[in-house]
Amino acid sequence: MPLLDTLANAMNNIQNAEVLGKREVYLKPASKLISSVIKVMISKGYIGEFEFIDDDRAGIFKVQLLGRINKCAVIKPRFPVKHKEFESWEEKFLPARDLGILIVSTPKGVMSHEDAKALGIGGRLLAFVY
Repeated sequence: MPLLDTLANAMNNIQNAEVLGKREVYLKPASKLISSVIKVMISKGYIGEFEFIDDDRAGIFKVQLLGRINKCAVIKPRFPVKHKEFESWEEKFLPARDLGILIVSTPKGVMSHEDAKALGIGGRLLAFVY
């Protein structure tokens, strides 16, 4: 059976490894979108560093976990959001104000909703982490 949503699979693997108290997790297949989402999570301090392992297929990401994630998941469908609408989506997906991030795909790349709000650009919601 083919893997339909690689980002959802990666976020689910991270969530399960955090619940089990693991220190690292392997995500496969690797993709540019997963790499961008991981970089956003690193910049906000939710996970440690990651490395790409070439397996002569799509590749594997080895991600160091810090134990700071309570929940992470993708948002389906990927709703379009204007920069003025982030507050309402924060209320919908995050447990409290200023706790957690929404990960957004914008014309300037994948970033957190805080960065997109500061730049005054919108995009499509990909995931949330807190």
